[in-house]
Amino acid sequence: MADAVTPRDEDYSQWYQDVVRNGQLAENSPARGCMIIKPNGMALWENMRDQLDQMFKDTGHENFYFPLFIPERFMEREAEHVEGFAKECAVVTHSRLTTDEEGELIPDPDSKLGENYIVRPTSETIIWDTYGKWIQSYRDLPLLYNQWANVVRWEMRPRLFLRTAEFLWQEGHTAHATREEAVAEAERMLEVYATFAEEYMAMPVMRGRKSESERFPGAVDTYCIEALMQDGKALQAGTSHFLGQNFAKAFDCTFTDENNEETYVWATSWGVSTRLIGGLIMTHSDDQGLVLPPKLAPHQVVIVPIYFDDDQEGPVMEKCERLQEQLEDRGVRVKMDDDQTQSPGWRFNEHELRGVPVRLALGPRDLENDNVEVARRDTQTKEVVPQDGIVDRVLDLLDDVQRGLYDQALERQEEETHVVDDYDTFKEVIEEGGFVWAPWDGTAETEARIQEETSATIRLIPFDREERASGPDMVTGEPSESRVLFARAY
Repeated sequence: MADAVTPRDEDYSQWYQDVVRNGQLAENSPARGCMIIKPNGMALWENMRDQLDQMFKDTGHENFYFPLFIPERFMEREAEHVEGFAKECAVVTHSRLTTDEEGELIPDPDSKLGENYIVRPTSETIIWDTYGKWIQSYRDLPLLYNQWANVVRWEMRPRLFLRTAEFLWQEGHTAHATREEAVAEAERMLEVYATFAEEYMAMPVMRGRKSESERFPGAVDTYCIEALMQDGKALQAGTSHFLGQNFAKAFDCTFTDENNEETYVWATSWGVSTRLIGGLIMTHSDDQGLVLPPKLAPHQVVIVPIYFDDDQEGPVMEKCERLQEQLEDRGVRVKMDDDQTQSPGWRFNEHELRGVPVRLALGPRDLENDNVEVARRDTQTKEVVPQDGIVDRVLDLLDDVQRGLYDQALERQEEETHVVDDYDTFKEVIEEGGFVWAPWDGTAETEARIQEETSATIRLIPFDREERASGPDMVTGEPSESRVLFARAY
């Protein structure tokens, strides 16, 4: 039996770790700051990845792959980019090991590389060096590409899924003939992320753009989606960057346009990562463990046969296997748990901890009465229903769980989203947690002061600033263009 889950209101950080552990999602690696993703966690990521991949392809994108190693000189060619990532980079300096006089392993001095390599923190530099070779004419544009990969960003305070030195992600890199096309692409991909978050993760998000201090290094503009976790902190759930011509200029990527004039290419990049799993956990899970939305759950339904002797086994298993087949024919991901070395209660508990949305249990008495016990993970309710029509009932129930999780998260977000005008009230509300719309004068100095004094950051600036019109800045009294969204964040 798994260990008990620490209550959220007792120790939220420990609760999160307990849910990850008991849900069999991941564990810490011997390599500091890294994680081992276990089969249940990998299956969840694969479902997320496959759905996003289809959404990318539906919007005209293709997959490619670039190397893990990036020549150090590439990082130096875009000043903001290298400044933003310099403190997080892992550097490869030698190609092999040898032993010293004491027999200890050391990098072989004779294998020192002529050029250092950066272990990929992101791929803009190596990709734009290549795009410079691929693009000559407007006929070569647009390039709409994406890659699924791992990246390394050295992390001093790791937390499984939320911050690890190595993590899995996707990164889209597109090239365009005009500024307008590139901006439209960046906005379109942000909406793809928002749709995925809300329709598949059942996680409501806010949309907007980052302040200058929060932009991706080397971007002209960064668009983002922000989600609110159960502890009142925000999680950046996806970003899409309009890169302007910065990387094209750094890597001399030009093309001949329709007027036969040479000009620089316009660029975007966009990405989400296994951090989304952390967001999923903190949006839906409870004090009993992991709760997963059916659209992404590795197993949407678990069937637990219950029998106590050989005479009961045959009829019970025959009915359970038939039910599994019927559900799978309707596209449901089903697990049959016939582990007779464990009691039914033990098995029920294990699947609750793993967040399986719906559990079906069937034993000899259910066969006699033509019934099935149906339990749903989100509300922890169960009922005994007729076997007739059970497949349609399960499909409806899965839809209901998906909607219910979203509605519950949206209600919590709305209850914990506040509008304030004065700084004293702001401090009080931020201490309680949640999103706060507040006026900001647009200066980096005021932004930095608020962060230093309250630990809150600007999560986003609304796209439609007229909808968030406001009076003077709550700190300086200077005019503000609109309210912006503040929160403490992961």
